Amino acid sequence: MADPPDRTSSDSDEEIMRATYRALRDHGYADLTIKRIADEYGKSTAAVHYHYDTKDDLLVAFLDYVLNQFGETIHEVQTTAPEQRLELLLDKLLVAPEDHHDLLIAMLEMRSQAPYKEAFADRFQQNDEYVQYLLRTVIDHGISEDIFTDVDSEHVARALMTIVDGGRTRAVVLDETETLATARRTADEYVNAVLRADTGGSEDT
Repeated sequence: MADPPDRTSSDSDEEIMRATYRALRDHGYADLTIKRIADEYGKSTAAVHYHYDTKDDLLVAFLDYVLNQFGETIHEVQTTAPEQRLELLLDKLLVAPEDHHDLLIAMLEMRSQAPYKEAFADRFQQNDEYVQYLLRTVIDHGISEDIFTDVDSEHVARALMTIVDGGRTRAVVLDETETLATARRTADEYVNAVLRADTGGSEDT
C-alpha cells in the first residue's frame, strides 16, 4: 500500500507523520515503537523525540494529521445539489477507504484505545460530530428543497454513520473484501427508503 495522498508540505512533522503511517501499516498499533517510527523516518529516536515527547503525543498528532486529510477530501465535494452531495459524501466514507485498507486497520486499532486515552477519544468524537454535521446539513437542505422527505435529520445522520462504522469495522475485523461495497449499497437502500419515501425512490431498491 502506498503512503497517504501526497501533500505539499515537506517539513519534519510531515515526514514523521508519513513515517508513523508506514510503521503502523507494517507493525500495527500494539507493536508500534518510537524506534520503528524513527527507522521509517531515517533518523534517530532522539530526532523524533525532539518533536514529540512521548509516543502518545506523536499518535495524537498523527490522528490530527489523518483526520485533517479526511476533512480535506470532504471539501473536495463541490456540488451543493443535495442528492448528489449526499451520494458523494457516502462515497468518501465507504468507497474511498477501499484504497487505504491498512490505514483503516490502524485507525480501528487506535479507536479501540479511545476508552482509555482521552486525547484519542476527543479526536474521534470531534471527527464523528463533524461528519454527522455534514450529513445532517445536506439532509436538511434536501428537505428544504422538497427533494427529501421531512424526517429527523439528526436521527438519519446517526443511522448512516452506524452503517459506515459497521462496514468499516467488518472490513477490518473479518477481512471481508465486499463489506464496504455492501455497506455502500445498504446506505443507498436506507436513503431511498427514508429520504425518498414520498417520491417513490424506495421502489428502486
